[in-house]
Amino acid sequence: MALSVPAIMKTTAARLSALYLLLFALCAVALVFYMTSLSARMLTAQTQETINDEVLGLARAYQRGGLPVLVRVVEARSRQPGANLYLIADANGQILTGNVQSLEPGVLETEGWTNSPFSYQRFGEGELERQRNLPADQSTTQSDQNEPQAQGEKGHNAIALVLRLPNQMIMLVGRDLGEPERFRAVIRRALMLALGMMGLGGLLIWFFVGRAALKRIDSVSEASRRIMGGDLSGRLPVTGAGDEFDRLSENLNAMLARIATLNEGLKQVSDNIAHDLKTPLTRLRNRAEATLSGKHKPTDYRQALEGTIAESDQLIKTFNAILMISRLEAGYSSENTNRVDLAEAVRDVVELYEPVAEEAGVSLETDVREAAFVNGNRELIGQALSNIVDNAIKYSTDASAQPAVRVAVERVGTDVRLSVVDNGHGIPDDGDRARATERFVRLEKSRSQPGSGLGLSLAKAVMTFHNGRLDLLPGNPGLSVVMSFPLWEDH
Repeated sequence: MALSVPAIMKTTAARLSALYLLLFALCAVALVFYMTSLSARMLTAQTQETINDEVLGLARAYQRGGLPVLVRVVEARSRQPGANLYLIADANGQILTGNVQSLEPGVLETEGWTNSPFSYQRFGEGELERQRNLPADQSTTQSDQNEPQAQGEKGHNAIALVLRLPNQMIMLVGRDLGEPERFRAVIRRALMLALGMMGLGGLLIWFFVGRAALKRIDSVSEASRRIMGGDLSGRLPVTGAGDEFDRLSENLNAMLARIATLNEGLKQVSDNIAHDLKTPLTRLRNRAEATLSGKHKPTDYRQALEGTIAESDQLIKTFNAILMISRLEAGYSSENTNRVDLAEAVRDVVELYEPVAEEAGVSLETDVREAAFVNGNRELIGQALSNIVDNAIKYSTDASAQPAVRVAVERVGTDVRLSVVDNGHGIPDDGDRARATERFVRLEKSRSQPGSGLGLSLAKAVMTFHNGRLDLLPGNPGLSVVMSFPLWEDH
């Protein structure tokens, strides 16, 4: 998708590239100027030290033989190649000897170090420059004094130490500043090259990295628009690179899957309420209508009202179970958790259902050897276990052998498993075992046993709330319902 320059600069990738480029450029400029200044100061200090050494050497020559020896030494050193400057002038500033042809005006008027770099020309450079610049027919006989001054303003730069000899003659010892200037030029070129490379690098990073990021963002935006349009089955693209975009997409996909599950659960609840609660409500209406039609004894009215209340209580329990399942599955339950001993919870539930099992002719046994602590809610665990034990007792009465239900607690690795096993017909089909934990699902075709089909659904929701797992396994014969809890860890 082609973007204009203003649109590109609104993207995060382009802004980050520009920001990093600006930051690197500022750091590079500051570093280069600092190194240039530091190097220039070091070179200036070395230059002054070199000049002082030259002055000491010339002073010793002057002490040995006076002005004639000094002039010979200056002439000898002037003919040597190098960056040093030597000059001897009279009291009026007229150059007598040395390798300097012209100076910037005013240099010889002050004694000591020059306040700032001055321009000069070496001996022989003025005539060559003049011959290059002047027309052929122009007079070549001009004042020598004016020519050095004019040419001196266009020459090299240097610093020097100016001394007055006892006979009022002037001696200048200096050094050319061409090396520091060339160093600064090299640094400037390096700076421009570095800035150019950083600019090119920023463009390449944007082209290869930023455009790829923009394409991925566009694909995420396109998938988001489809999802916002109502297609909750859509998912954000994951390339498998494992980067931030993939992690974000994976988390959003997990969130979308969770939302889709909750929406599907809501839809199922609505459908189940419409189908499964229609029968008890119709029964209530028919009972009330039958009671109102005709004449009945007071005891008949009382029985009808008691039946209506019992039916209403069952409906209220069903709605409460639905609300509890929804809260637990959504993770918004206000129930508190703490350390719970599953062994003690099993003993309490078994003690509660022993009379029911004895009345139904079912042997209810426990296999609890030691305490097993988990992090959970005692009431929720007890309610889920009660539903499972109640189902096991009801559906084990049609066993060919002596009906029996066994409740056991054992530790397996980092889990605590609470299992309820009966010897009834069980659920042979794997698909039916998977459907058994859905709301209002009752695999019994005759519906001869009481219930609403919410017991295992509530147990599954309780296990989800406890970060555990509910498994329905074949008991050979019968059914084994296993509740797996994470083991309590002392902190």
